[in-house]
Amino acid sequence: MGSDVSEQGPVVSQARLVLAHAPGMVRHGSKPARELEADPDLAEALFGSLRTFEEAMAYPPNQAFLGALHPRELPERPWVSASADGAERFAPHGEHMPEEELLGLMAAVDEFELLTLGEEVCERAAAALDRHPLGESLDLDRLGAAAGDPEEAAERPGSLPLHLGGEHLVGAMHRADEEDVALHAPVLLENLAAKATATLALLHLVRGADIDPDSIDYVIGCGEEAIGDRYQRGGGNLGKSVAAAAGLGEASGADLKNFCAAPIPALVVAASLVSAGVFQRVAVVAGGSLPKLGMKFEGHLKHEMPVLEDVLAGAAALVERDDGGSPRIRLDAVGRHTVKAGGSNDRIMRALAVEPLERVGIEMLGVDDYATELHNPEVTEPQGSGNVPERNYKIIAALAKRRGEIERDDMDSFVAERGMPGYSPTQGHIASALCYLPHACRRLTGEGGAERVMMLAKGSLFLGRMSELSDGMSVLLERNPNGG
Repeated sequence: MGSDVSEQGPVVSQARLVLAHAPGMVRHGSKPARELEADPDLAEALFGSLRTFEEAMAYPPNQAFLGALHPRELPERPWVSASADGAERFAPHGEHMPEEELLGLMAAVDEFELLTLGEEVCERAAAALDRHPLGESLDLDRLGAAAGDPEEAAERPGSLPLHLGGEHLVGAMHRADEEDVALHAPVLLENLAAKATATLALLHLVRGADIDPDSIDYVIGCGEEAIGDRYQRGGGNLGKSVAAAAGLGEASGADLKNFCAAPIPALVVAASLVSAGVFQRVAVVAGGSLPKLGMKFEGHLKHEMPVLEDVLAGAAALVERDDGGSPRIRLDAVGRHTVKAGGSNDRIMRALAVEPLERVGIEMLGVDDYATELHNPEVTEPQGSGNVPERNYKIIAALAKRRGEIERDDMDSFVAERGMPGYSPTQGHIASALCYLPHACRRLTGEGGAERVMMLAKGSLFLGRMSELSDGMSVLLERNPNGG
């Protein structure tokens, strides 16, 4: 390629992640809500096993998520009994927000006054957000409109009570329509939480990197929520909603859905739009999945562990034309899980991890890091779901052996050196490679030590009962030869 920027490929110039502590919303996760309704006596054990903000912040996988350390630098398990020394709220990739501020943030992005919070909570949250480095970007006047009597708000027909931690009632989420189930309070709470956490991540990206908000042309939402009404159950569009909340006045946006796999197609679409010259700068955003809070809580209680699924994650990435230093997105090395590839993990990984590299003449050992489904095994194993990333990395290593690139005795070192422990909250779209993007950017620039990173994501389409298929996509990131 020539030196003219217009002839060079798209890059990921920035990526940010956030966590928001949400123990009071665990009861509204899909699994806890169903089990508590069936057995109210579970409440004492569940609420008694919730973590404090300080405990969640110091949890080593959460620190790895936010960039305080690389996942391969995590200590030996059990992590639940460890504590990250010197853990801080703000980290290289973003921040870990306390629950009271999360509620205030949700009120600040609530355009329809659907959320009521107690006056004291509003005042404390407003004061904290006003001191926040991003506070000037938020409409804190909306917290005044959200203030009210928590008990009265919770008693309104169709409202969903909200708590801080276990039992402290602080407000309620209201329905927007009496008959439309797509606009009932539980669904709107999911959507508002996703909007708030995605907005927080995007603000960290824009303000943290001193990017002109008006320079971003388009925002693609790739979260798991389904925003709509009775006529368009999953109509969207969170992308544009987040763009507006973050002050991107010149941006438009849309959502891309593909179950857990959506962020990788979103990055590919963003890079394609930039490469084609349709847009100069495209942001990819995702908010947290509230239904997955407490999803594995029964396993945690059974093993006398705290409930680890108590955080909502958010992510944002900026794709733009080559800036001369940021990691390049190889659009000629996109892996697809085709229809004929079938549903076996071996064939899926062959399509995603091997075929795109063969196409561009790169060996599997030419990739320094493989980022796949990075679910935290300390969350999944107690409930019997196993170690998802370890299973995937063993398949990738077996494929490298089958190609003759490594010997059987080298498989464990392949997994250790090119894979990594799972460390992400079990919100599938975040865990499926997207959580590694800020790490990848650091590894592919400066003294990061990597030349190539492959990001792989899989999605379970069969969960929607319209297809028996799975899906997946991969994309290769590469150190920029112009100065990365």
